[in-house]
Amino acid sequence: MNIDMQRETIGVRSALSARKKYAASSIYQFLQDHAAAYRTYEHQPLYTVEDADALNLPEPEARTKNLFLRDKKKKNYYLLTVREHLPVQIKAFQQKIGAKPLSFASEEDLYEILGLRKGSVTPFGLLNDTDHRVQFYLDRYFQGRTISAHPNENTATVFLKADTLMELLQMDGHSVRWISMESENL
Repeated sequence: MNIDMQRETIGVRSALSARKKYAASSIYQFLQDHAAAYRTYEHQPLYTVEDADALNLPEPEARTKNLFLRDKKKKNYYLLTVREHLPVQIKAFQQKIGAKPLSFASEEDLYEILGLRKGSVTPFGLLNDTDHRVQFYLDRYFQGRTISAHPNENTATVFLKADTLMELLQMDGHSVRWISMESENL
């Protein structure tokens, strides 16, 4: 590889690294900078809802699961955050929002777009989506209530008001929507 090509490759890597700027400590600083009230619990890595159940974190009604979805052509991406044990039928969600057929996004897309790894999906990952490619949908159940989310790492959980989370993401330029997610409908 010649020197110019090597510099170009290093520049691309630096740009990608700069984009993925929100690690856990940066999330805490972001919340503090915006005077958002929150509580944090550090714990062992959690990869699944079952892992969280075993840990017995406080406020079980605030716990969530996150689905990172995309359409077939990878033009539209969606992050859906719902109550932890709510069954979700992707086809019903797709119809409700008027999207083309949806499936789970790949781990590569998850990292490239949200800067996250499998098991760490969280609405805070949207802060790494500087191109605002992902549309965020939050279960209306959380409106006016507390919600929990990983701070872009699955070794801690942040509790804050869902309305505050939505305001912060919207202020950062993200498409955010409340959605009614009743189990009989989805």
